Amino acid sequence: MGKYITIKNPQIDPGENMNDKSYKAKVMESALFLKEKTSINPEIGILAGTGLGDCADSVKTDFEIKYDDIPNFPVSTVESHEGKLIFGTLNGKEIIVMQGRFHLYEGYTPLEVTFPVRVMQEMGVGSLIVTNASGGLNLTFNEGDIMIITDHVNLTGSNPLTGQNVDSWGLRFPDMINAYDKKLVDLAFEKGKSLSIQIQKGFYAGLPGPVLETPAEMRYLKTIGCDAVGFSTIHEVITGVHAGMKILGLSVIANINDPENPEPATLESVVSVMQGTAGKVDQLISSILKDSF
Repeated sequence: MGKYITIKNPQIDPGENMNDKSYKAKVMESALFLKEKTSINPEIGILAGTGLGDCADSVKTDFEIKYDDIPNFPVSTVESHEGKLIFGTLNGKEIIVMQGRFHLYEGYTPLEVTFPVRVMQEMGVGSLIVTNASGGLNLTFNEGDIMIITDHVNLTGSNPLTGQNVDSWGLRFPDMINAYDKKLVDLAFEKGKSLSIQIQKGFYAGLPGPVLETPAEMRYLKTIGCDAVGFSTIHEVITGVHAGMKILGLSVIANINDPENPEPATLESVVSVMQGTAGKVDQLISSILKDSF
């Protein structure tokens, strides 16, 4: 769902796995590096997806840094992802915001995609808010609606927990029944309604990308009960659950996928919708943080 360029010096060996001491050492090195740069002790992490960099506008910034300048950190290669970490406060909560994420379709492995979540874990983050752009499969939805993710289907063909478990990071077999915190789902829905934001609830399907869905694939996804589809979020959520984090997922419907009347989607149109909705996402997150966590 984005234009991509050559990855610039990936710093994590794709051959590493969860039992590779060097992988954990790199996570801890990055976390220590960041701890020394800011007095903020983030309790909440926010992951801003495609075109949603502005959803961090309300943050009172203490420190920000580009991914390129963080030891071992992957580099965001999608043009609509700024590639920057922001530390600050929002409604009295100390937070860390990722402006831009990493995707499988960029050539990154599940461990690289989820590296920042592990860094957040080492920095003490206990709750994670993930946002993304998605294609709407539920034909009652409209472009620009914010869908609160209540469950997901992992169709990426991969899992960031594959390999031997790191016991200090989480359980070998984490339960995904309540991957998305029900209290946060209900709170987000109530806040959305009170703010007169077009808010929905639904299931999210995660695909590897970068190709968009065929009409047959759209029908399949609708048949298995999915309300929206995208190329991110699944691996970060799995890792967050493994880390014991409370998760809230917000998916902005960037376009509607009607298999009977399919229309091509472009990055430009997706980014346009996302940028037009970023302020509402910012408003919603600010309101949620005011009364939760």
